[in-house]
Amino acid sequence: MSIKSLAAKIFARRIAKKTQKWVNNPIITQEKLLAGLIETAKNTTFGKDHDFSEIKNHADFIKKVPVRDYEELKPYVEKVVAGESDILWPNKPIYFAKTSGTTSGAKYIPITETSIKHQVEASRNAILNYIDETGKADFVTGKMIFLQGSPVLTEKNGVKLGRLSGISAHYVPNYLQKNRLPSWETNCIEDWDTKVNTIVNETIHEDMTVIAGIPSWVQMYFEKLNTVGNKKIGELFKNFNLFIYGGVNYEPYRAKFENLIGRKVDSIELFPASEGFFAYQNSQKEKGMLLLLKSGIFYEFIKSDEFFEANPKRITIKDVEIGINYVMIISTDAGLWAYNLGDTVQFTSLKPYKIIVSGRIKHFISAFGEHVIGKEVESAMQKAIEETDARVNEFTVAPQITPELNELPYHEWFIEFEKEPSDLAKFISILDLELQQQNSYYFDLIDGKILQTLKITSIKEGGFHEYMKSIGKLGGQNKVQRLSNDRNVANELNTLKR
Repeated sequence: MSIKSLAAKIFARRIAKKTQKWVNNPIITQEKLLAGLIETAKNTTFGKDHDFSEIKNHADFIKKVPVRDYEELKPYVEKVVAGESDILWPNKPIYFAKTSGTTSGAKYIPITETSIKHQVEASRNAILNYIDETGKADFVTGKMIFLQGSPVLTEKNGVKLGRLSGISAHYVPNYLQKNRLPSWETNCIEDWDTKVNTIVNETIHEDMTVIAGIPSWVQMYFEKLNTVGNKKIGELFKNFNLFIYGGVNYEPYRAKFENLIGRKVDSIELFPASEGFFAYQNSQKEKGMLLLLKSGIFYEFIKSDEFFEANPKRITIKDVEIGINYVMIISTDAGLWAYNLGDTVQFTSLKPYKIIVSGRIKHFISAFGEHVIGKEVESAMQKAIEETDARVNEFTVAPQITPELNELPYHEWFIEFEKEPSDLAKFISILDLELQQQNSYYFDLIDGKILQTLKITSIKEGGFHEYMKSIGKLGGQNKVQRLSNDRNVANELNTLKR
């Protein structure tokens, strides 16, 4: 074992013990964190507007601070972007993470000195936790690649501006700089296709041990490697045994990845966003990600099926239940207060608190009252892949409300197959039955002859890549929308049918 590997194990053990302290005291940890956030920001514009000096507990916080999404918080954010100080958090942020907005163009998410510190620590601790749990540390001597956005930053009124992954690139610790690929110059390439081709050329003859990124874009990298090297990824990189990912559920991609790699590798799931780093997978044996309760973020939860009511109940981790779909609300050390992130989660464990991401509160299908969520379609897809010989590159689902020829309505699945199932009827049956088992409303609609069995529209090879490029969301942190309640995405994909 190398000195570097031994040092990593020692450091990992120390961090694991430190983590266990707040894991063992979750409720007190969160209560103290909320009190600290309120105290720090009480003299900001937002703090004065919402009587932070009068807030003593969570009940007070609920009364004083309503839940807001980005659009509702925007009047405050615009003051921060304009260069004003002490608006949402003391002083000015040190970065704005620029993300794609859904209604009014780009969003500017403030990142403070403390919040970026927590982001970096969380990504580091995810790897250290893996080392401590498995005892595997030899990978630290090999090369590592993190497929990410360009680290080139601009400025907006004296504050640096960029994509989160690009900002994070500036915080790679010194002891990993020599291991890190691609080169800075390659990382700065904006065009995703050009960038991936250059990364392939830089890495194909290296000893890659860790590869990280959103599965759909790593898949593109693997496919290009496979074409250039004419070998499985596991043959090109004999010591590659750890894949780190976030952003989407890996399970629908797993079979495709194992085929591209030629063997199974360990994986670590992360839950980062521009607004904060919320959770990471802390066990190779158990489902779910450890919710980070001492990383500058206070969490509230609202049941998804109550979210659009007039005054939905806001609860803390103290009152959550396993298996319930919750909208996650955050208050952070970057000045986001009772902020609706848009993600929905389910708890898989309460000791410790562990979650899975189940979807987006705005991304669902309920054209007929079924309220199908992302987790359900992904689980159905995983089942269909496991029980057939199909391999899937990408997919999305939309309702077909007004089919031709007086047919019953149905859910239309747009799927780009790497390998089509030899028995398509069986594949469809597994998908539909699995979705019925998970969602009783969908079952009732099928059983009551309101809906017919789902239908598949096969998308041509590279079709999703072409679609994402056409809407300016190719690569980086961008991901395909898994569900739509309308036909906007479906209409675009219909032009890309096989």
